[in-house]
Amino acid sequence: MRILGIETSCDETSAAVVEGGRVLSNVVSSQWVHAAYGGVVPELASRAHQRRIVEVVDEALRRAGSEKREIEGIAATYGPGLVGALLVGLNFGKALAYGLGKPFTGVNHMEGHLYSNFLSTPAPECPFVSLVVSGGHTMLVSVEAPYRHILLGQTRDDAAGEAFDKVAKMLGLGYPGGPVIDRLAATGDPGAVKFPRSFLEEGSLDFSFSGIKTAVLYYLRRAGLDERGSARGTWDEQKMADICASFQAAVVDVLVRKTMTAVERTGVRNVALAGGVSANSGLRRAMEIEAARRGLRIFAPALEFCMDNGAMIAYVGGLRLERDLQSPMSLAADPSLSL
Repeated sequence: MRILGIETSCDETSAAVVEGGRVLSNVVSSQWVHAAYGGVVPELASRAHQRRIVEVVDEALRRAGSEKREIEGIAATYGPGLVGALLVGLNFGKALAYGLGKPFTGVNHMEGHLYSNFLSTPAPECPFVSLVVSGGHTMLVSVEAPYRHILLGQTRDDAAGEAFDKVAKMLGLGYPGGPVIDRLAATGDPGAVKFPRSFLEEGSLDFSFSGIKTAVLYYLRRAGLDERGSARGTWDEQKMADICASFQAAVVDVLVRKTMTAVERTGVRNVALAGGVSANSGLRRAMEIEAARRGLRIFAPALEFCMDNGAMIAYVGGLRLERDLQSPMSLAADPSLSL
């Protein structure tokens, strides 16, 4: 099926056309207005989606060389995410499907990330364990077969990506902070600062990153930097790089060790990464090293499919529509939708 996918769960307005698992187009319009506020402002996000949704969808169709009438199904994210942002893409998708007389299906944003590895080659073979890690979510999922998956563990408080952004804000590195921390960490000493690792109770596959965020805050205060990123002393680039490397190492250590525990429990040999934080070079490198040591195969999406994108929504929409899982036009946005 040739599926048009629409994604507007946060601050990316995206549309894509996917046919038989092949990406014909994937257009992403990012909203840089949020950088001035150090995080996503929900009202500004929804307004930006309203301004851009038509041109983004038109561009996705143009790049795919497809007319609207040639689309065989339409998929749109209906949760989780910012409710105002979700409503823009969801209602646009429903209206377009109704007007064209095409089948429509709502897609769980996290399922989009979970199956984003199938947009790249090579793709993982089922069964596999997937670490889905982003700004809003951190979870471990066992994928037994296409569209048959089980949640093994998830964050109990802050997501890993959220911790990256908040620590970056403390350091005055701007928003989004994850890529900046990753870049600085490449030249830093990961052992310079002994930040704590939270593994929770023994055997748990859940995550908690609120503690590491607080630990960084207290360290910065003791070292002469306040939580607004204002240096009271002299901070050179190497010092900042060491802090970033130490923080990133603490987060990555937990992510890798929890993932390997899930691998041991399920007995799988394939491991996948997904979500915005899966683009982090430190995480990819650490996961590849551990996978090689254990004789596992590691998979990660192409960088363009790590971030929020319409292609992953179109792909999952295709899986749903092939199973005749259409959604009613009364489908509502669900900002707290679970996997």
